Amino acid sequence: MNLRLLRFIALAGAGAFAFVPAAQAVVYNAVNNTASTISFTFQQMGSRNYGTFGKFAATLDFDTDNPSAAHATLSIDLNSIDAGSEDANTELQKAAWFNTAEYPEAKFESTSVKALGNSRYTFTGNLSLRGQTREVSVPVLLKSENAIGIFVGELTLKRDDFKMGDGEWAASVVSNDINIQFRMVAPQR
Repeated sequence: MNLRLLRFIALAGAGAFAFVPAAQAVVYNAVNNTASTISFTFQQMGSRNYGTFGKFAATLDFDTDNPSAAHATLSIDLNSIDAGSEDANTELQKAAWFNTAEYPEAKFESTSVKALGNSRYTFTGNLSLRGQTREVSVPVLLKSENAIGIFVGELTLKRDDFKMGDGEWAASVVSNDINIQFRMVAPQR
C-alpha cells in the first residue's frame, strides 16, 4: 500500500469522526414532584407491608459532568402517609411513631455526591426525622429516558435510630428495618 493512500484513509477516518457528536453533559435542576414517588416497606408480625407518601418537595442541581458538585434536598409531609388503612395512617402520626404534631416533616439534604460509574451515584447527606438527624448514604441509579432523568434509589433506615415505635411497639411486632424507595423525575435542562 502506498503512503499517499494511507494518508488519505487516515484523513478520511479523522474527518468522519469529526461529525460524530460527543457525549454532552446533561443538567437536571428541577424535579417533577407530581411524576415522582416515595414508598416504603416493612414487616409487621411477619407480613410485608407497603405504603407511600403523597406530598413532598424535592430540589436538585445535578450535572452529569460534575456530579461531585451536585446538591439535592427532599422534604416529606409526614401527614401525607398512606400505609394502607386509615387506622394505620392515624397510628403512624401519633407520638410513638412520627409524632407529626411536633415533627410534621422529614428532611434530607445532601452533603456530597460520588460518581460510581455506569450512571450510579452515592448521595450522602443528613436525614432529619422526629428531631433526630443522622448521616445516610443512598445508592442512586440515573436512568435517562426521552430527555427525562429518573433518579431511582433505595435505603434502609433503622426506626430505632430515630426513636420511632417506642413503648409497646419497641418489641418485634414491627421490623426495625424500614426500606425506603424513591423515584425522582427530572427533565433535562
